[in-house]
Amino acid sequence: MTPVTMAPMFDTIIQGATVVDGTGAPARTADVAVTDGIVVEVGRVDGPARRTVDADGLHLVPGFVDIHTHFDGQATWDPYLSPSCFHGVTTAILGNCGIGFAPARPGGHDWLIELMEGVEDIPGAALAEGMQWDWETFPEYLDALERLPRVMDIGTHVPHAAVRAYVMGERAHDLATEADLVAMVAILEESLEAGALGFSTGRTAGHWDSRGRPVPGTYAAAEELGVLLDVMTRMDKGVLEVVPAGVGGVEGRDVPGALETELEWILGYGARTNRPLTFLIMQRLFEPDHWLGAFERVREANRHGASIRPQVADRCFGVLLGIQSRMNPFRHAPSWAAIADLPIRERAAAMRSDGLRERLIAEGEAGGEGPVMLDRFTTKSWDSVFPLDDSLDYEPRPESSVGALARARGVSPWEVGFDVLAEADGTRFLLYPLLNYGRGSYDGLYEMMSDPMTVQGLGDGGAHSSLVCDASMTTYMLTHWARDRDRGPRLPLEIAVKRLTKDPADLYALGDRGVIAPGRRADLNLIDLERLALAYPTRVEDLPAGAGRLVQGAHGYVETIVAGRPVVVDDELTDERPGRVVRGARTVAG
Repeated sequence: MTPVTMAPMFDTIIQGATVVDGTGAPARTADVAVTDGIVVEVGRVDGPARRTVDADGLHLVPGFVDIHTHFDGQATWDPYLSPSCFHGVTTAILGNCGIGFAPARPGGHDWLIELMEGVEDIPGAALAEGMQWDWETFPEYLDALERLPRVMDIGTHVPHAAVRAYVMGERAHDLATEADLVAMVAILEESLEAGALGFSTGRTAGHWDSRGRPVPGTYAAAEELGVLLDVMTRMDKGVLEVVPAGVGGVEGRDVPGALETELEWILGYGARTNRPLTFLIMQRLFEPDHWLGAFERVREANRHGASIRPQVADRCFGVLLGIQSRMNPFRHAPSWAAIADLPIRERAAAMRSDGLRERLIAEGEAGGEGPVMLDRFTTKSWDSVFPLDDSLDYEPRPESSVGALARARGVSPWEVGFDVLAEADGTRFLLYPLLNYGRGSYDGLYEMMSDPMTVQGLGDGGAHSSLVCDASMTTYMLTHWARDRDRGPRLPLEIAVKRLTKDPADLYALGDRGVIAPGRRADLNLIDLERLALAYPTRVEDLPAGAGRLVQGAHGYVETIVAGRPVVVDDELTDERPGRVVRGARTVAG
């Protein structure tokens, strides 16, 4: 008697999806079968499954790999890593910009918190209450991260500032001695061996702690970085991530020509190492073509064997101004002090009360016609500020600025800005682009993202929580750049997906994810692309110690799947916690 061969029982079959597989190949209709957290078949799949998902009319893409987050503290208490979990992120990489919480000597915790609070605008009270500090070394930090089940995978860099503080203590801002370098090398070696995904350093003078001190490493000698990069080269492990001096231009504390000087050592080290390097770069408003020269220099170095990837955003780098935000144009007006501590709804009502509206507007106008500044508004500032209405237009036209609207109406821009902030019980924001908005458009960003040499990043998940909601950049890539943009060319959907999946995974040698193919992890996003949209930013008080932050959700994620398990269904979290710590390079399941 011939034995009957039974079809395999799959865990999940996703049927009839429009599959955008992450490689850049054209989208196609296919079924995807998953077993034990791994994609096992793509095409026409027959056979029984414990769960079948009808994906007709939906797009299936790999889970997003976000290489630039600051969840270093939040990851120790929050299993969700919100808001990134609501934007399709299935792998988040921490420890960027040279700051983080390991290694950490007992007694040095407060200083590391002040550093994170100052640079990344994460409330220090939340960090102090939320973290248990059950680690000292970097390997122990990875072990601590392992102890909390979470919705997504995480990996992390070794942060330069923490290493310097651990080794040098009160001398952390000084030049390193030979003995210091020997100790730093030992820390980096043990951290890479334990599974660190790379090493990060921050060198921009625009970053300082909550007391106004620069980040340790800002002025470290390039030779110090060379010694540490040599460790990575010898061990053949890790990515070097750099926030270079001059990344923000001369508006901050960086000196003119700083980026050009930084490129000298970045290009030089890129030529001598087998390790990939990525450095942050943004378009300056006052010098919108400045990045072109940097790109050409990097392209030439890569032609000669370097592996250097400029890291770019997909949205302007700016702030949200409002009475829910840490910044608003009226906060320095003398009359603001009387209402500054009221709950937001009461504050908005008080703003509209008899007499106060007129006083605040008059006090704003009294600021005169001085230069545009971030912290203190002048009349000229309003030409760079835009109402953020329900359309969530992050690429606004210059004629829609508050200044332009005021001129068209024949009124003061302070009056127009005031009325936007006071409406809807004080929940509205003004968008103030600072970088990546040259000539009043995203044409420069389009050119940056169209260059296959670049890598997508700068979402800053977990950071700048009182000023921005840039962790939503993954969703914005698909909505604005692949579907909606009408001010210039869009990115093909297949390329937009590849930039969020395969490209960042490949940079960090995470070869087990980023592509929908047999043997890859079943990290997936099932998306209703027509319905995909950002939610309006809002303020919540959900951090430890009751600290508040701005968050931005999304609509249209039918399912986000991590290791075969749905962690988000119809934009809501499930009870699944399949996330783990990613230690070192990964290969395709065999």
